[in-house]
Amino acid sequence: MDNDVDRDTGTDAATDPGGTHRAILGIDIGGSGIKGALVDVDAGELVTERHRIPTPKPATPEAVGAVVAEIVDHFDYQGPIGCTFPAVVQHGHTLTAANVDDSWIGAPAAEILSDATGLDVTLLNDADAAGVAEMAFGEGRGVHGTVMMLTFGTGIGSALFIDGVLVPNTELGHIEYDGREAEPWAADRARKEDDLSWKKWGKRVNAYLGYLEMLFHPELFILGGGSSKKFHKFRKKIKIDTKVVPAALKNEAGIVGAAWAVRDRPTGRSG
Repeated sequence: MDNDVDRDTGTDAATDPGGTHRAILGIDIGGSGIKGALVDVDAGELVTERHRIPTPKPATPEAVGAVVAEIVDHFDYQGPIGCTFPAVVQHGHTLTAANVDDSWIGAPAAEILSDATGLDVTLLNDADAAGVAEMAFGEGRGVHGTVMMLTFGTGIGSALFIDGVLVPNTELGHIEYDGREAEPWAADRARKEDDLSWKKWGKRVNAYLGYLEMLFHPELFILGGGSSKKFHKFRKKIKIDTKVVPAALKNEAGIVGAAWAVRDRPTGRSG
């Protein structure tokens, strides 16, 4: 499901409308949009259409909390929810604020979102959530060694796995490459702002991946984010030795990963 058409589907328990599978609400908070859907966490599949609302400007805790609550209300959902956030997340607190308001730095983000929705919230880094989903249900399933998930969107998120175990909050989009921070130069937003063709942007992505390849020598790169649906437009410009594939779950990976993170924590707040 790649569109943002709303389906009027709700639940008052952690089951889908048919009552046959566990369905948990996953919400992906990004720099440009906040989107959510009910997820069958046993199959790793959305059981509703995504509901998307533009990220408020400025993206303050109060404004973002209100949008998250609106998404919860859209699905008439009661139960634990999983949320991604574009920041380093430790013990429910956001330690950075990439592409959102600086007032999130050091904020008790899980508690803020829980208060806004009246529900228990599990919060994790957005790229980590997408990576968890890909390792469980997508291209990373069964792959041993070092696997790196990179999400190209408003920024660049990263998730690093070693033999299937997540190394959280790597934030490799902010690494310095060729005298500059990589994210403003190689994110999908840079493609749009610099009016680059997919091929020219692909050269930047290839250079960035080559640098990470030199540092980490992974078995596999998985590319996610909105641009993953257009991988065929720039794949010929990716010339590194490491295997590079688009995310199987594409831009839904964050939602699936957020819900997946809740599956063993039906109650209680968590980071």
